[in-house]
Amino acid sequence: MSFLHSFKHPLALLGLLLVGGWVLLALFAPWLAPHDPLESFTPLLTPMTDDGNGLSFLLGTDMIGRDILSRLIWGTRTVLLWSVLATLTAFAVGIAMGLCAGYFSGRVDALLSYVADTVLSFPVLVLYIVIIIALGASALNILIAVTFTSAPAIFRIMRALTIDIRSRDYVLSAITQGEGSLRIMLVEILPNCGGPLIVDFCLRIGYTAIMIGALGFLGLGLPPPTPDWGGMINEGRSMAVAFPHLVIFPCIAISTLMLGLSLLADGLDEHAQKGTRS
Repeated sequence: MSFLHSFKHPLALLGLLLVGGWVLLALFAPWLAPHDPLESFTPLLTPMTDDGNGLSFLLGTDMIGRDILSRLIWGTRTVLLWSVLATLTAFAVGIAMGLCAGYFSGRVDALLSYVADTVLSFPVLVLYIVIIIALGASALNILIAVTFTSAPAIFRIMRALTIDIRSRDYVLSAITQGEGSLRIMLVEILPNCGGPLIVDFCLRIGYTAIMIGALGFLGLGLPPPTPDWGGMINEGRSMAVAFPHLVIFPCIAISTLMLGLSLLADGLDEHAQKGTRS
């Protein structure tokens, strides 16, 4: 029940509802999408119109006649799936690095910190573009790019938390009793780092979704005809002046997902801080 109390604030509740809504769309995409996202109908229909054959298109159609609403719904599944998978992979790498650096310190810490600082010294989008151009545009390579660029920031958080927790009595007691380093890191330290990591996880899913959208906009995202919000913006930008609905709805989707994740992270952070003070 105390977890639910963190969402009594209207903005935190709004974030939960926005994220929950997108998750539900992703889960039930096959049943909620009115049409096949790859099927072509009458091109460039405006919102709230039909094609004269009894088929309605709430958000209109794109340049080759695909239903925008159906592509948005299926694109939700694509964006959330790869954003979450990529973020989980980045967290696995960053947490492992941070635990080792914070616990062992010395040369291990110096080496891992140097690698992380070097990666973080470059603009994230530039690294994304370089990696995707070098490896090719695919879902797997996007996952690799996200892991490479996000893990160093997660490493910093985990390293700081590990250094702080390592000096606490229960960890020192475990060391005195001769428990192994791996067990101490996984049992004594990692479970006590949950709050900040969960907050950062929510935010980083949003950042990853934006980056996937940016890559799609640049033509470096998921290969067509995969429904992808960034790809939809890229495909529609050449005709956006005459048919603004081609880009407006994907932009709204990305914005509301990012807003929801940010508000959700704020609510979780407030909950974690209250738990710390109590």
